[in-house]
Amino acid sequence: MAVNNAVAVRRELLARLSELFYNDSLDTRQIDRIPIELRPLDFEDISRCCVYKDRAMLRYKIMALLGFDIRDESDELTPLNEFVQRAEQRLHPAEKPLTVVDEVCSACVKVNYVVTNMCRGCMARPCTTSCNRAAIHFDRGQAHIDQTRCVNCGLCKRACPFHAIVYMPVPCEESCPVGAITKRPDGTEQIDYTKCIYCGRCIVSCPFGAVMEKSHLMDVFNAFRQGRRVVAMVAPAIAGQFKAPLGQILGAIGQLGFHDVIEVARGADLTSEHEAEEFVEKMASGQKLMTTSCCPSYIAAVEKHIHELAPYVSHTPTPMQFTARLAREQYPDAVLVFVGPCLAKRHETSVDPNADLMLSFEEIDAMLRGKGLEIDACQECALDGSIDDTSRGYPISAGVMTAVRKRVGDRVKIEPRIVSGLDRAMIKELKTMPATTTANMIEVMACEGGCVNGCNVVANPRTAMRQVAEVARRDK
Repeated sequence: MAVNNAVAVRRELLARLSELFYNDSLDTRQIDRIPIELRPLDFEDISRCCVYKDRAMLRYKIMALLGFDIRDESDELTPLNEFVQRAEQRLHPAEKPLTVVDEVCSACVKVNYVVTNMCRGCMARPCTTSCNRAAIHFDRGQAHIDQTRCVNCGLCKRACPFHAIVYMPVPCEESCPVGAITKRPDGTEQIDYTKCIYCGRCIVSCPFGAVMEKSHLMDVFNAFRQGRRVVAMVAPAIAGQFKAPLGQILGAIGQLGFHDVIEVARGADLTSEHEAEEFVEKMASGQKLMTTSCCPSYIAAVEKHIHELAPYVSHTPTPMQFTARLAREQYPDAVLVFVGPCLAKRHETSVDPNADLMLSFEEIDAMLRGKGLEIDACQECALDGSIDDTSRGYPISAGVMTAVRKRVGDRVKIEPRIVSGLDRAMIKELKTMPATTTANMIEVMACEGGCVNGCNVVANPRTAMRQVAEVARRDK
């Protein structure tokens, strides 16, 4: 994920919350000073009308990071440390993982094509002749688009020789592959969870950082504070997030307060074995194809939008689900925290009977910063030598296919199809695949390139991909 200023602000807020926790002052009024410290009166680079509006935006973003929705506030004078105390008293995090922070949302105007001042009022006027709806007229030598007639076909934009007509999207709505985010009557955005597939594209695309996850950070801190046994189950994609050996990364996570750190690659071993056997059985029974099941965003897309593929999705549990089962057997009374790269995994954690909470890679990075830990100074822990090398390659595109192919061997010939990223065009194509594809096994990842490009990663996806591939190759 590209690091822009909105991302940098979110990460800074997470780091400051973590620092307050590790300094045992999270529930004091110091938390209310964070917006003031980040936006002092002489701060020049404000993003709204004044520094006070910027402070209000930061305050509501902190509320989301404490696990609350902006609509959970009934009194604007309620201090943030009171929300910390409320978070300490809750038994479970919020069921809906996303919130749109109204104070941050700019209520982008939904007018797709706009004539800019680059219009030269040329005699040819190709914009008008290209428009089939008579939506363009000229006034004092300048073109104007009648939005009541415009159907957003884009012909005028393509026809203009001066590139004076531009396309203005609503970024979050434009990025959503399933139309799950739309406007309220006041212009701010809302999420329809009957459509949402938890891909996190809206989080990444909003240039104001208005779409935020309700973090489980406070719930993990509460478990630490209560002295409970807290176990981290770390996704294989972590290997690409920091410039350090995998064992050292896991060792650093352990120093954050976790009783144990378990690689989810252990669960990936089981997913590969079960999926391979399922594939062989289905091909023997005459089924024409099978798709992978490890991406929860893809599974949500099938359940809500791609019903045509439902009969072909593998029934094998995901690596996280297998790992949570193993961890629950080993630690029956522990708080099991999945550490992963995306919003879809936060949702998966919330519905899995064995997993309790989820921390993103961003949140782990913030905790490391808050505690002042340098990964390269942390003790390296021994990796589990029983994990197959392909299981640590799951987070990159074609990684699951590689792992399953190895287990299938020469029992059945695999005709693969790799789907790397879900957008609107790919959603449409997936609907037709049962009738059109020649592949008998399809790997689907909602994020282009795989989990290393999730909405909560902290490393450049290309760099992360290389690091994960290197770990997978040298494991044995």
